[in-house]
Amino acid sequence: MSSSVASFDVIVLGAGAAGLMCAAVAGQRGRRVALLDHGSLPGRKILISGGGRCNFTNIHCEPNRFLSANPHFAKSALALYTPQHFLELVHRYHIPYHEKTLGQLFCDHSAHAILDMLLAECERGNVEQVYNAHSLQVERSSAGFRLQCAKGEFASESLVIATGGLSIPKLGATPFGYDLARQFGLELIEPRPALVPLLLGGAEAGWTELAGVSTLVRVGTPSSKASFVEKLLMTHRGLSGPAILQISSYWKPGEPILIDLAPEQIVLKDAFASRRDIATLRQALRAHFPQRLADHLSQIGAPKGWSNAAIEACATGLHGWPFHPTRTEGYAKAEVTAGGVDTAELQARTMEARSVPGLFFIGEVVDVTGHLGGFNFQWAWASAVAAGKAV
Repeated sequence: MSSSVASFDVIVLGAGAAGLMCAAVAGQRGRRVALLDHGSLPGRKILISGGGRCNFTNIHCEPNRFLSANPHFAKSALALYTPQHFLELVHRYHIPYHEKTLGQLFCDHSAHAILDMLLAECERGNVEQVYNAHSLQVERSSAGFRLQCAKGEFASESLVIATGGLSIPKLGATPFGYDLARQFGLELIEPRPALVPLLLGGAEAGWTELAGVSTLVRVGTPSSKASFVEKLLMTHRGLSGPAILQISSYWKPGEPILIDLAPEQIVLKDAFASRRDIATLRQALRAHFPQRLADHLSQIGAPKGWSNAAIEACATGLHGWPFHPTRTEGYAKAEVTAGGVDTAELQARTMEARSVPGLFFIGEVVDVTGHLGGFNFQWAWASAVAAGKAV
């Protein structure tokens, strides 16, 4: 690297939710901060989130809403910066919002309000923003870190990695954060798509003919204690909807998912007082399910022999219907990336690497993955504040 280097106290890599928040917090503490991003614009995932209205947090944010190899790691940061703290910031900027369901908070209008708020906070902290900073190389120096990219050369005492995961590559997702962790000798938990639809094939491909059908279910897997009662959506490729996105973070390839199609008890035997046939079953199921789903279930799940025991077994089967996904829709459709920098490598209260002083990892690049519904944004804010107060 040449001797013409722009020097800062802190460099933050990645101008997404976590990076913007961290840069703002550090800058407002009086630190000289540069925020670098390989893309041309900040906050692109913020703008598409929540259907363009940004599900920016969840008022029921508890550590058990997060998945990690160390389920206790997120507790410190989440306690340091809570949803109420973020709401105080939202109120300060007079951003109107509403609770949709299950504690999910959305902007009344556009996600641009949240991005504009974060950019204004960076301005308050005199953060220097540098975009199109691609072809980035990072080296350790005696004074901290030296970086070279298409926009020049930079140096800092502290370096914060907020480059996100692999989800939604069309918005610029790359493995850079993981590569950098490996460069400095940090271990990773294997990244994988999360909050992602699941595909069906083989004997279960017929379910895709119900594309567009939605119903309330309870879903779980044999290998986890997690279960979710939310809507299932059939697609032309398999299974989606909030219930499926939630369980996808826990699903392991090769295992089934178990779906209770009727979280509320169904009593079928009363419907067969006079006739015991497919038509009667179909009519009984239509009282509880969308018509297309009821008709499909009556064809593939009819009782064997129509005895009382067979009818009871038919009803019982609705509460634990196994599906065998072939794979996920992948990073292109995944809302987040599970896995990432092993939390054993980081200090929980500051997000600093234990073995590399001055190096911090925050947000999605870390092995902390929230449930659907604003939890991943809250992790971005909380981990960013933890690092922003420490750099």
